Amino acid sequence: MKIAVCMKQVPDTEASLRVRKDSLWIDEEELTFVINESDGYALEEALTIAEKTGGEVVVFSLGGERVREALRKALALGAARAVHLADPAFEGGDALATGRALAAAIQAQQFDLVLTGSQSGDAGFSSTGSVIAGFLGWPHAWLVMGLEVEDGKKAAKVTREMESGVNEIVRLALPAVIEVQAGINSPRYASLKGIMQAKRKEIAAVTPADLGLGAEEVGAAASLLETLAVFFPESGKGAEIFEGDPADCARQLVEKLRKEARVL
Repeated sequence: MKIAVCMKQVPDTEASLRVRKDSLWIDEEELTFVINESDGYALEEALTIAEKTGGEVVVFSLGGERVREALRKALALGAARAVHLADPAFEGGDALATGRALAAAIQAQQFDLVLTGSQSGDAGFSSTGSVIAGFLGWPHAWLVMGLEVEDGKKAAKVTREMESGVNEIVRLALPAVIEVQAGINSPRYASLKGIMQAKRKEIAAVTPADLGLGAEEVGAAASLLETLAVFFPESGKGAEIFEGDPADCARQLVEKLRKEARVL
């Protein structure tokens, strides 16, 4: 099987964040970036399937020069090659613009399966994979916690995580787009051999023109969302604890909601 994996590089969750001077995003100078958590699980799932089926994994990512670090790590883990959507025109887009660009890059080749993470650790749109599936015209599933390729590589049985501890099992015809949840597997570590081999693997840089797209169809120019401001939430005044029996506490709460919060 030929499997595409879409990955995003995001700020390290343990990094100390600062808002940029224009208040439109975080200051990325001296910030540590890592592979988005659920995308790492998507890569591991793809590598496992490829090993079982004698397939190939190709990783795709969008962004500036620093993204090559994430792609190189994916190659060290076992991906065969990588595609870097490297043109500045790709940057600053919402899920629609980014999904359109990734779908065009994937469509330029022939794949049996596309895997992505369920959501990114920064913007958290949780919809880029769905947009990719829409542009490709393929079935897709989100929040997948189990994946099995069946029927001679013509279908995939997936287990989706639902609310209230309930799971849903569905079967999709391939090709399809699967958005996996963190925890679906145990990601591997890169071996010394893998790290050395990664240096010789291809990272192809593509532009919008290479994908048959105009600059106005990708990135910020094609985004339907506009960021007005990014800021840290204001600190609250703390909690108020009501004393007394449950009935008395309930009366106090209703009184507060009616007279102070004015929501009743």
